[in-house]
Amino acid sequence: MPNLRFALILLSCTASPVMAGDLNLKLVDAAGRPVSDAVVSVRPAGGIPAGPIRFPWPTTMIQQNVAFVPHVLIVPVGATVRFPNKDKVRHHVYSFSRPAKFEIKLFGQDETRSYTFKTPGAVAVGCNIHDQMTGFIKVVETPFAAKSDAAGTARITGMATGTAQVTIWHPLLRAKDNELVVNVPIPGSGAASKTVPLTLRAAR
Repeated sequence: MPNLRFALILLSCTASPVMAGDLNLKLVDAAGRPVSDAVVSVRPAGGIPAGPIRFPWPTTMIQQNVAFVPHVLIVPVGATVRFPNKDKVRHHVYSFSRPAKFEIKLFGQDETRSYTFKTPGAVAVGCNIHDQMTGFIKVVETPFAAKSDAAGTARITGMATGTAQVTIWHPLLRAKDNELVVNVPIPGSGAASKTVPLTLRAAR
């Protein structure tokens, strides 16, 4: 037993610490202008950690000023999204997207409806009453996800060191499924920084 105890102590002293690093992305269009509302999701080296996925923002898409707010929402698989109506008019929310085909029939001001998203992918959301209303819900299977801001930047922290598979999605991205995949080495400490140019379609 003393020899076993010594071996365990020696192993604990020599085991390599878990290393984690961050990712800073700058997303720009062909003219070098920042691209906002792009979803960045990462599969780190070693895969996705076990456990429930939670993000710091609410799983809520509001109808306000005859628009979906936010325009792009990231949620984990299995999340129930609330659709509160803050307008004085009624809305009829629907989607024909492959990951989630659903319909929430007419509901009015200060009423809320909800829907649970069980399949990963991009879901385009519209209103059957107001054609100008469009929104997107990106359902992901990783806790490492973020949306680019007005400056085109997206930051994701605390990933295992090694080569990470980074998927970039944008509703106007000219690519299959509106996605671009790049591999980025994540350092053992500090941050990896990368500028990624995106080819976008013209907005309708």
